[in-house]
Amino acid sequence: MLETEIKVTPELAADHGLTAEEYARVLAILGREPNLTELGIFSVMWSEHCSYKSSKVHLRRLPTRGPQVLQGPGENAGVVEIGDGLCAVFKIESHNHPSYVEPFQGAATGVGGILRDIFTMGARPIAVLDALRFGPIVAHDHASPEAIRRNRRILDGVVSGIAFYGNCFGVPTVGGEVQFEPCYAQNPLVNVLALGIARKEDLFFARARGVGNPVIYVGAKTGRDGIHGASLLASAEFTEESKQKRPNVQVGDPFMEKLLLEACLEAMKTGAVVAIQDMGAAGLTCSTCEMASRGGTGIEIDLARVPQRETSMTPYEIMLSESQERMLLVAERGREQEVLEVFRKWGLDAVEIGRVTENGLLRVLDHGRVAAEIPAHPLAEEGPVYQRPMAPPAARAEKQGRERHAAFAAEGADLTENFTRLLASPAIASKRWIYEQYDHMVRTNTLMGPGAGDAAVVRIKGTKRALALSVDGNGRWCYLAPRVGAMHAVAEAARNVACSGARPLAATNCLNFGNPEKPEVMWQFSEAVDGIAEACGALKVPITGGNVSFYNETLGKSIFPTPTLGVLGVLEDASRALGMAFRAEGDVIVLLDGELAGAPSSATGGEFLSSEYAKTIRGVVAGAPPAVDLAAERRLIDTLVTLAGEGVLRSAHDISDGGLAVALAESCFASEGFSAEVSLEGQEPAEWALFGERGARAVVSTSPELLARLHTIAAQYQLRAREIGTATRGEFCIQYNSRVVVSAAVGSLRDAWASALERALTTR
Repeated sequence: MLETEIKVTPELAADHGLTAEEYARVLAILGREPNLTELGIFSVMWSEHCSYKSSKVHLRRLPTRGPQVLQGPGENAGVVEIGDGLCAVFKIESHNHPSYVEPFQGAATGVGGILRDIFTMGARPIAVLDALRFGPIVAHDHASPEAIRRNRRILDGVVSGIAFYGNCFGVPTVGGEVQFEPCYAQNPLVNVLALGIARKEDLFFARARGVGNPVIYVGAKTGRDGIHGASLLASAEFTEESKQKRPNVQVGDPFMEKLLLEACLEAMKTGAVVAIQDMGAAGLTCSTCEMASRGGTGIEIDLARVPQRETSMTPYEIMLSESQERMLLVAERGREQEVLEVFRKWGLDAVEIGRVTENGLLRVLDHGRVAAEIPAHPLAEEGPVYQRPMAPPAARAEKQGRERHAAFAAEGADLTENFTRLLASPAIASKRWIYEQYDHMVRTNTLMGPGAGDAAVVRIKGTKRALALSVDGNGRWCYLAPRVGAMHAVAEAARNVACSGARPLAATNCLNFGNPEKPEVMWQFSEAVDGIAEACGALKVPITGGNVSFYNETLGKSIFPTPTLGVLGVLEDASRALGMAFRAEGDVIVLLDGELAGAPSSATGGEFLSSEYAKTIRGVVAGAPPAVDLAAERRLIDTLVTLAGEGVLRSAHDISDGGLAVALAESCFASEGFSAEVSLEGQEPAEWALFGERGARAVVSTSPELLARLHTIAAQYQLRAREIGTATRGEFCIQYNSRVVVSAAVGSLRDAWASALERALTTR
C-alpha cells in the first residue's frame, strides 16, 4: 500500500471532477485506493481538456489522411510535406478560460503553448495567427455600459498578451480574425495557430524509447501557477466562483521560451535526443505518461531532482503544475552530457530526473519514496469515452416575428448610409488597431501580412515557394445551422487561401462549444463535425490535428457553437502571391462565381436574415446560413489557383461578411487611393445583391489585355466570370439595374471603416 497524505474518498474524487463511475475505473486500474497525488494525476489526464472523452467518438469521422500528410492527429502538431524535403508543422489551440480569468497572461501563455507544440516537433516557428471572439464593444440593446467596458478591457488584455509574447519571442503574428457577439461577453475565445518549418528527416516525436535512457527536465523552474488549469479551469463552466481561480492561470516568459527554442533545436541536431514533449496542459503528468504510453514503455522520475522556484512543494503540486516554458526529453544513454551541455550554454536548467523503464508504469518518487505508481497506457489512452445524449435545441420562438419585420428597402433606394454603417460595425471595420500592435515582419518572411490579403503569406527561405494560411469561423451561422455553418468555415478558409494564389493543402481545427453534458450542445458538436468532414473531404484538405474546447458557458449560458478552421496552402511561386488591393486605374473588376450558369438559385429570404447586414442594419439574427455548394467552391479554388499561377490577376478577394459591396470597398481601402465604379444587374432586391453572403464567389481584377485569358481559364473550370466594373480614381459608385444605390467619396467610406474600432475602444 502506498502512503497517502490525505485519505482519498469518493467525495474528494468528485471534487477533482471525477464521476463515481470514473473513480471506480481508477480503483480497477490500480487494484487499490489511490493516494492524493495519484488522484490528482487521474483527474487531469481524464479531464475533458486532456482526454477528449466527450468528443472522441465524433472526431473519428473527420478525414485525417492524404498523400501530403506525414503526421495527423495524436502528436503535438500536424505535419504535411511541402516539397524540397521540407515539412510544414502547424496546429491551432484554444486558451479561452484562462483568457477570461486573466486576459493578458491567458492569451500570452496561449501563444507560448502553441509555439512549444511546434518546436517540440523539431520545427522552427515562422508565423502565428489568432482567431478571437469578444462580447459587444459598442452600445448594444442587451449590453449594459459596465458590460461593454468589461468587454473592452478583456479585448485590450488579450491583444496585449498576444503582442507581448509573440513580439518578445520573435515570431510574426501575420493574420487572424475578430468577431463580436453578446454570447462571448463572459466567455471570450482565444484560438491561436502556429506554423513551423522543418526538414523531413529532422522531425521529432513524443515517444519514449530505449530502456535505461535518461529522462531530462529542461527549461524554467516549476512553481505553483497553473495547478488544475486543465481539469478545473478548462473543463468546467464559469460560475461566480471563477474569480477564485485566478491563481490557476499560468505566467509566461517569452524571453525564456526563445532560449528554450534555440536550445531544443540545437540539442536535437546532436542526434542524442530520442524523444521530446512540451509540458503543457497537466504539466509533468501529461509529458511523462503520454511519452511512455506512445513508446510502449514506462518512465520513472524523482521529484526531488525537479528544479523548483517555490519552497515546500508537494508531489501533488509538482506533478500538476502548469508552469510555462518547460520541456521533457529522453536522451540516448551515454550521450546525456551532450544534451545537458547545450542547455547550460543557453543558461537553462537541464536536469536528469529519471529514466525509461520496461514495466509500462509511470512511477513517481519523492526523495526515493514512492509518491505515485500508475500504468501509463491506461492513464493516457484508456480514459473514459462517452457517447453523450444528443437533441436539437428548441425552436427559436422569435424567428417568425423577426422575419416579418425584416423587409427590404424600396427599389432604387439610396443604400449609402446603410453601407457606411455596415463598414463601421465592429465585425466589418478595420482591425488595424489590433494588428498594428503585433510585429508581423520579424524574421523577414512575411509577403502578405494583416489587412493585405485574404490569407497571410510567408515565404520559405531557400526555395521559390510560399505558404498561405487563413483562419475562419462564423459562430452565428453555426448557431442557426451547425452543420452548414461549419461547412462554411472550411470553405471560406480554403477560399481565402486560394485568393492568395495558393492551393489549399491541409487543415487544423479548434472546436469551441458549450457544456457537453447538455444534449443540445452535443447535437451542435456532432453536426459541426459532420459539416467539417464533408467540406474537408470535398475540398481535399484533411484535418491534421487541433483542439476541442468544451464548457464555454457562464452561469448556464453557452457561447455560439464556434468551430474555427485553419487552412494551409502552398504557393509554388512566391512572386505570384496575390493581395486584395486594386492595383491600377482602368483595371477590369470581375466577379467570379462558382455557381453553374442556369442552376436554380439556392438563395432564400431566410438566408439574408443571417447576414451581417441584417444583424447590423435590421437588428435581426434569424433565418439560416446560405446553402453551401462544395462543387462550386472547388471550381472557384481551381480557377483562382490557375489564374494566379499564370499571372493573370492583379488582385483577388473573396465575398464573405458584408457581401459583394464590402468586398469591393475593402479592395479599394487596401489600395493606393483607388476606387471602383460598378454596375450590377439582377432580379433580387438590391440589398440582397450587394450584401448577401453566398459563398463560392470572389472579386478579382485584371488588366484589359489579360481579360480574354481570364475568361478562357474560367470557362475551362465551368466558372462564371462577369465584368462588373472598373478600378478608378473617382467616387465609389455601385449601380443596380441602372440605378445608383451607393455613391460616396472613397475617402469618407475609408474613414468610417478605418477609425470605427479604435473609436469604440478609446471612447469613455
